[in-house]
Amino acid sequence: MYKLDQSKTPLFDALMEYVNNKTIPFHVPGHKKGQGMWNDFKNFVGTNVLSMDVTVFKQVDSLHKPTGVIKAAQELAADAYNTDYTFFSIHGTSGAIQAMIMSVVGPGDKIIIPRNVHKSVTAGIILSGAAPIYMQPEIDSAVGVALNVTPETVEKALEANPDAKAVLIVNPTYYGVSTDIQKIVDIVHSYGIPLIVDEAHGPHLHFNNKLPISAVDAGADICSQSTHKIIGSMTQSSLLHVRKGIVDINRVKTVMSLLQTTSPSYILLASLDAARKQMVFEGEKLLDKTIELANYARKSINNIEGYYCFGEEVLKKKGAYAFDPTKVTITCKDLGLSGYELERILAEKYFIQPEMSDLYNVLCVFSLGDTKETIDKLINALKEISDIQCCSIRRKIEIIDVPNIPEQMLTPRDAFNSMTVSIPLADSMGQISAEFLMAYPPGIPILCPGEMITKEIIDYVRALKEANLYVQGTEDPEVNYIKVVSDLNIF
Repeated sequence: MYKLDQSKTPLFDALMEYVNNKTIPFHVPGHKKGQGMWNDFKNFVGTNVLSMDVTVFKQVDSLHKPTGVIKAAQELAADAYNTDYTFFSIHGTSGAIQAMIMSVVGPGDKIIIPRNVHKSVTAGIILSGAAPIYMQPEIDSAVGVALNVTPETVEKALEANPDAKAVLIVNPTYYGVSTDIQKIVDIVHSYGIPLIVDEAHGPHLHFNNKLPISAVDAGADICSQSTHKIIGSMTQSSLLHVRKGIVDINRVKTVMSLLQTTSPSYILLASLDAARKQMVFEGEKLLDKTIELANYARKSINNIEGYYCFGEEVLKKKGAYAFDPTKVTITCKDLGLSGYELERILAEKYFIQPEMSDLYNVLCVFSLGDTKETIDKLINALKEISDIQCCSIRRKIEIIDVPNIPEQMLTPRDAFNSMTVSIPLADSMGQISAEFLMAYPPGIPILCPGEMITKEIIDYVRALKEANLYVQGTEDPEVNYIKVVSDLNIF
């Protein structure tokens, strides 16, 4: 099945050799294996991890021009994921997404993307100078969640924009919903352009056939994955996979080197090396357990009054071709609580912290580290909250329609770099935004630079703020003011 010896962890082993040899460091970082670090922090973290916090030298290789153990570790990862090239990213999947975009499009090039993209996609478009063409994902109005784009939507976007240079999709979504990616691959490739995939929430898909197909297995040309989200690497560590053919691999190497720090964390890099080995040898079994626990939680929560957790039944809806059960979305509007309110109760009263909340839902991400004991605590807390709410007068939580995609007047880069003025958001209707407006997490834009501000958007932001949800993207942390384009000469 594998071409290389997957039992090896070359980068982790090199770091362990450095530690075991008791190498004397006359190199950065300045804490020198923790000796120069504040004791309270060092005593909590422990010196083991600090002893492998090193800099670039031959024994541990260079991320920017790997010829040794990092090169070997990346080749093992490519072999494990059945792709041609894999790059380690220690600036998260956000940075990897920016690198994907900058590798395939440049100034003025059209790139077709769904509206429910993470803000890093728009950041990559600003950096590249490309012009986004938006697709509207399907919406599940019952729970207020964006599902995915359909192959038909992708095909229509390409028919209307045959000069597009690339298509990007999010697969699976934050809520675990996948599209028919194999069909989309065929459609996009018929135009001779690459399909690039934000697979931040799918680093585990390749290792268990009970899950939706992964992007690289489906034939996507380049995809980025948050290895830290579901499987066992550390936060900020991700993988970027590339297939030979349409994408210029040398361009990808150059862009990754351009974006990544010259002082990478070898702790994060080693965690990627170790996570890959764990998934090869234990991934299927561990994911079987994770899926079983997630399904147990979903069934239990659906038996508690006031909650709903969607599962395989979502596949009956347009825009949902496959579903990742490790994402447990708890819809709580029938309890008279917003998702934000339920998240706060869980965190502050029960010390249970979900991944995120929106107006109507709380999202819990299940992974290799969950146990039945911790899941039972979540279920019991939800039951207690339900009992309390059911004994009180419950307000009705109405579904608020997400605003339509506003008219794009300028490319995101032109708007971002334009002369601007800050005005009250309430008075900004008809102006061109120079900033983002996002509900965060998950960072999906309500408004992007270069788009016309509508009354619908202003009202939607007000509703989000009244529900105590996080809205961000503007320089004003309270999102009362927004920067708009003031340079009329650009028209």
